[in-house]
Amino acid sequence: MTETLVQIQNGGRTYSRGKTPVVALASATCTVQLRDRIALVGPSGSGKSTLLHLLGGLDTPTSGAISWPALGARESLRPTQVGLVFQTPSLLAPLTVVENVEIPLLLGQASVEKARAAALDALNRIGLIAIADKLPEELSGGQAQRVAIARALATQPKLILADEPTGQLDHPTAQHLFDVLLASLEDTDIALVVATHDMTVAERMHKIWHMQHGTLEVKA
Repeated sequence: MTETLVQIQNGGRTYSRGKTPVVALASATCTVQLRDRIALVGPSGSGKSTLLHLLGGLDTPTSGAISWPALGARESLRPTQVGLVFQTPSLLAPLTVVENVEIPLLLGQASVEKARAAALDALNRIGLIAIADKLPEELSGGQAQRVAIARALATQPKLILADEPTGQLDHPTAQHLFDVLLASLEDTDIALVVATHDMTVAERMHKIWHMQHGTLEVKA
């Protein structure tokens, strides 16, 4: 039986810039289900990031409706139900790799022991256990982004949202990063939605959603 994680009906997001309204997302109707692999493609400024923020409860729609049937209330989504990966790794410089990966677990009230064990397991799954004690400044760009993936995986979320995770990497590194991400999800029920400009990445997903001028087109 398929679980619906997120459902948006005619969702829109308009911001105020002085007296001028700015439409970041004009209209989106979509559903994300367990085990989905979805690529969100479109030019810069088309609303991809805004849609991801709505899906993850980072923002609220100014029109339409959104719900998380299998996840609960918006307030309970993060840090354990939804994992986030951004274009830049956003690692905390004073903390080691494993300490960075532990953060969402500790924020989710896991014990120190359980947080450390889950963080090490996530690093092991993506092949980074050997650098667990390194600082972010000692990592390559590809390694740092893989640590960000481990941080998203560590809580065993039901949904991972990735916003241009390969955008600042060269093509071979980007492909390797995506190999690691898909392999880490292979034996799980976790759903993945990735915003990307890279069609070689998008074509590896089960579904491709297109965005243009703030409007989402979901093909059956």
